[in-house]
Amino acid sequence: MNIKKLKAQARTMDPVIRIGKAGITKGMLAEIGRQLKKQKLLKIKLLSSFAEQQDKKKAAEEIAFRLRAVLVQQVGHVIVLAKREQEAPNRKGHKK
Repeated sequence: MNIKKLKAQARTMDPVIRIGKAGITKGMLAEIGRQLKKQKLLKIKLLSSFAEQQDKKKAAEEIAFRLRAVLVQQVGHVIVLAKREQEAPNRKGHKK
């Protein structure tokens, strides 16, 4: 996964999810998870009502950790997440 390319791709995207004063709820995490299944890259906007109460960087890290996603970047009120690539099963020991 090339983070630099993902950042460049995210620049042209609009935020799909907006997190407000209700914060990071189970429902919000479920919706972010659904969106990540649909698309490889997701842009999230933290509204001022959320950002005033919470640490933005910690919130970005928490969302990425809980969804097993890659935190591409967090700049200002915007978070960019990417779906974690699935690793191929280890076929060591199998003969071809």
